[in-house]
Amino acid sequence: MSVSNEKEIVNLLDQILKVLALLVAADQSLTERARLLKLAGMDNRTIAEVLNTSDATIRTLTANLRRRETKQKRAPRLGRRPYTAKLLPA
Repeated sequence: MSVSNEKEIVNLLDQILKVLALLVAADQSLTERARLLKLAGMDNRTIAEVLNTSDATIRTLTANLRRRETKQKRAPRLGRRPYTAKLLPA
């Protein structure tokens, strides 16, 4: 197989990947689509190309998702109760 044929095949596979990625979560929010594509193993640059946005946007969305998952895994904090104002007798 020649190098040009291999490059053409790789380009076609990239196009198929992008079309499939769009179909997976067409009715979801940008954040949810980015999350699903990240879980599928795609890198930020490819996700950005598929979703027609910037690498920085995808990086921010996926970082926020990681933070949210970390917070959910932590045990609830046992701190002070919220402050309630007490009225003084007149």
